[in-house]
Amino acid sequence: MKKTQGIRNYILAGLLLVLPTVVMAQVSLGAGTARPDATFALQNGDRVVFVGNSLFENELLYGYLELALTTRWPDRQVTFRNLGWTGDTVFGEARSYFTNPPTPYDLLLKQITEAKPTVVFVAYGGIEAQKGQEGLPEFVKGLDSLLDTLSKLGARTVLLSPIPLFSANSAETNSPRNDMLAQYSDEIARRAAAKGALFIDVFKPLKELVKTVALSDNGFHLNETGYYQLAGLLDKQLGGALRSQSVSIAVPKKGTVTSETAKILPSPSEGSIVQFEMENAYLPLPAPANSASQSIDSRLIKINGLKKGFYTLKTNGLEIASASADQWAKGVVVRQGPEFTEAEQLREMIVEKNKVFFHQYRPQNRTYIIGFRSYEQGRHAKGLEDLGLIITWLEGQIAQHRMPKSSVYQLTQPN
Repeated sequence: MKKTQGIRNYILAGLLLVLPTVVMAQVSLGAGTARPDATFALQNGDRVVFVGNSLFENELLYGYLELALTTRWPDRQVTFRNLGWTGDTVFGEARSYFTNPPTPYDLLLKQITEAKPTVVFVAYGGIEAQKGQEGLPEFVKGLDSLLDTLSKLGARTVLLSPIPLFSANSAETNSPRNDMLAQYSDEIARRAAAKGALFIDVFKPLKELVKTVALSDNGFHLNETGYYQLAGLLDKQLGGALRSQSVSIAVPKKGTVTSETAKILPSPSEGSIVQFEMENAYLPLPAPANSASQSIDSRLIKINGLKKGFYTLKTNGLEIASASADQWAKGVVVRQGPEFTEAEQLREMIVEKNKVFFHQYRPQNRTYIIGFRSYEQGRHAKGLEDLGLIITWLEGQIAQHRMPKSSVYQLTQPN
């Protein structure tokens, strides 16, 4: 956590350099799945851009989507830009700065182009669905135009369905509004097929999941748990293979301790039953603190041949699980440890980086610095450019910490 605090101090120092000239905006908190091609993968050098409404903008607070994609392909240098804008439509209507030109749609295209995407995640339809059946043709026209532009940029496209309206009351969950959102979702799937883009239906899975997990605090937007579950859905759809890993160890009464899935190490002390090293293919996706959700992926450890009694699993001196011999034989799920701490620290770096980028491309006093009144304070645009140095530094830190490390565990039996 000291490392994370150092990052925050570094960023604060950078922001203080430009705060006198750049007034920062605040993140707005306003108002049958078609499986993609299993061969989808992020490539070395990819720039992933998120474009859409509040579904993406509010994710800036949590970083779970970027964490899932970063750790799914940890050996590849991939950077991300979040251009989500609360209330936005395929026509960029929410992006207006009350000047013309540029039009809101021109600004949307300009922002996408300047981000230099190679992969674009598109999440629209939630706002447009408020126009009902009559608004579908206009939405399709706008979506097609946007997809054609992305194609000209050479970017691969992943389309997400809208999310449903959430309610603890199942009758309200099955509301006419959700019926309309489902129709827009179906239309997005058809346009994706027609344009050769990938489509991920998160509408149906989230609508089902909300029956058991609180995904929203206001019925309209996802809360932290909701974004965590959304990240899990995308990770499963795009990544294919499960992240969960398992280790099976045999501790015979006489003979050598064996395992086909872990490296057995010499025990450091007499009280140690077995010590082993576990290779991690991915960093995990740790569940939010104070959430009823369990970690989407975990580590299952089975140890057979133990005498009756209770045993404690430790790593780096930290106790992470205690169970009986019978429970160890069946398998104990581990949802904490150094790899979970590393993943959480990586997520915090991602959130900090995205905050800085948000301040860079959406300054509150845009009109005076880079807008039609830039003749007054345009000299301060250099402050915005300087934020790019902090973003680059943070991306370097993310690159250093996205690779999983092996973990050494020790099973002991308390006296």
